[in-house]
Amino acid sequence: MESLNGIDKSRVLDVKPLRTLMPVFPTGAQAPNFGCMPPFGHTPNGFSPFFPFSAPPQATQQSPDLNHVSPPGMQTPAGHMPAPLRSYRAPNPSGALPHDFPEDSNGDGESSMGGTANEDGYFDGHKDVAPHRGSSSSRKKTNRASSSRKKVKKSGDADALIFVGNKGSSVNFVSLISPVQLEDGNRELVNYVLVNFDALRRRICQIEDTKEKNTDTIKRADLKAGNIAMTKKVRTNMRRRIGVVPGVEIGDIFFFRMEMCVVGLHAPSMAGIDYMTLKGDLEKDPIALSIVSSGGYEDETDSSDVLIYSGQGGNTNNKDKQVAVSDQKLERGNLALERSLQRGNEVRVIRGLKDDTTLNSKVYVYDGLYKIQESWTERGKSGGNMFKYKLVRVPGQPDAFSVLQTIRKWKDGLSSRAGLVLPDLTSGAERIPVSLVNEVDNEKGPAYFTYFPSLKYSKSFTLTQPSLGCKCRSACLPGDMNCSCIQKNEGEFPYTGNGILVSRKQLVHECGATCSCPPNCKNRVSQSGVKVRLEVFRTKDRGWGLRSWDSIRAGTFICEYAGEVIDEVKFKNKGDEGETDDYIFDTRRDYDSFKWNYEPGLLDEDSPNDSVEDYSIPYPLIISAKNAGNVARFINHGCSPNVFWQPVLYEQNNQSFLHIAFFAIRHIPPLTELTYDYGISMSDEAANNNGLHRKKKCLCGSSKCRGYFG
Repeated sequence: MESLNGIDKSRVLDVKPLRTLMPVFPTGAQAPNFGCMPPFGHTPNGFSPFFPFSAPPQATQQSPDLNHVSPPGMQTPAGHMPAPLRSYRAPNPSGALPHDFPEDSNGDGESSMGGTANEDGYFDGHKDVAPHRGSSSSRKKTNRASSSRKKVKKSGDADALIFVGNKGSSVNFVSLISPVQLEDGNRELVNYVLVNFDALRRRICQIEDTKEKNTDTIKRADLKAGNIAMTKKVRTNMRRRIGVVPGVEIGDIFFFRMEMCVVGLHAPSMAGIDYMTLKGDLEKDPIALSIVSSGGYEDETDSSDVLIYSGQGGNTNNKDKQVAVSDQKLERGNLALERSLQRGNEVRVIRGLKDDTTLNSKVYVYDGLYKIQESWTERGKSGGNMFKYKLVRVPGQPDAFSVLQTIRKWKDGLSSRAGLVLPDLTSGAERIPVSLVNEVDNEKGPAYFTYFPSLKYSKSFTLTQPSLGCKCRSACLPGDMNCSCIQKNEGEFPYTGNGILVSRKQLVHECGATCSCPPNCKNRVSQSGVKVRLEVFRTKDRGWGLRSWDSIRAGTFICEYAGEVIDEVKFKNKGDEGETDDYIFDTRRDYDSFKWNYEPGLLDEDSPNDSVEDYSIPYPLIISAKNAGNVARFINHGCSPNVFWQPVLYEQNNQSFLHIAFFAIRHIPPLTELTYDYGISMSDEAANNNGLHRKKKCLCGSSKCRGYFG
């Protein structure tokens, strides 16, 4: 049995440490698994400690090693070993998640949160968390590989970590985030971290889906991605703080609790109350930094400005009537909220609610800063006494949770929607209605056009030669290399289990009419029309635009660009005749490149060709939606877009047809305008600013606006 300075970690010592002594944070194989939480309490096996909560016993203030830094105020003079606050049980070497790990499914067969009630306080799962059942020895496990690491020097920069794969033959990943950016972020950095986290999560989902089905395995791609992002420093805002978190904006949405961890909004991945002790505070009492209210406790959430929040602990979530009812105690998060009431400090509030687009999932919205106005105790439904805290929203902040409440009312009765022009401009062509709204002026609608949900190819247009469809009798399954459609996609299923695009591809091949798989096959994502509740609305200065009532995940299919496919000759003739057509999509344009796919080095995978995200289109595609088209014709240009286009090929009428599908770059909050990059024309006429190639002034308002498009 391994020991730490003679201490047997397999035993929990029944001793009460002196509070003035400095804690020891074990490292490496000796360390318990803390997840993204400070070192207080139990953490699921398989998730190693996250910086900065991993420190060597002999860490010094002068140590340059970024991987071995004591938490602020916890540096230890060399040669002195402080007494430990507590002993830890030896971590499970298999690195498995317990089988009774609570789930809050987000559609990928994984959970948006999880945890276990714990008497140590920080990691107790205040919301949506049930206590563990059974002993640790009864929990089933899966092996988990780990990466070795070594430190290298980068010219002109501080020390950086390189993570080396298990084979140790090549350097796979170097974090681009500097030590300063790790501590304090900004908007661009927060978006970078979130995009990389979700790209990694989607790839892990793809890998898990490819494995043989095993009902005993709980997929936790969110926790796995969070563990990797934390340890390999794809994160920001590590400095603990009261109030505003740099780069995180009110109204931002999250589909996984780990996303809040990696951007520093809410540190514990399970506990609903995040707290800390202030430096120099003689009382040593904790104060609350943020809370998550998502329906697990008896909170009152009907008001958009007032939240009645329930304390943590007790048996409020326990459905086992044989367990004795216990009262909540004024400790840990409850004590932190009480002290924040006395101090009057602001507390960040994240509200969780059901996600209408994915079964059994939640979406979390950052609702801004609140202050605790009062507290009391009352008898809960379980019979035990509960702490109650009344939080009031600080005035003058942008709307967030109230927007979601308003949308719920619209869904219950569309007549309550102000400015409604048409309840469904598609006239039933889409399975989900698309409303037309104008709250700006007296314009009654766009110029006349025929709503058509797909592409119109002319008979004379040259198409790619047809290919044989797959022979899958049931839905195509990830990992089935006998499926010809999977073979066309380089051996990988392009979507996760709930239809989220995993990576941008040169060309995505979907199943078509000649495939034997059913219409509900998950490799037909772009063929069944819109899947979120869209709205065409009047903008203040850019005509009509498109936005969604639903929260949209990164990688979600939004719509395809529908209209009439025209050849280059017809397109040129339009320009020669002076015809204006503002509804053109042209694959020949020059589009700004951007990185969306996961970093292979984070998973110790070989890096593919750098051009893997560059499109490979079998023939130029020009689409005009002036006379006939769908909702895509209303998506405006953006120099910092939240939507990208992806070429998709599938068979119809014994020929292979190319389509343009739009997917979300990042999570998109409700009522946020959807935009994509229109690109820049590369023709000679564009240089002269003539005809259909005339450049147009850009009004996107982005900090990176290039001033024009087209």
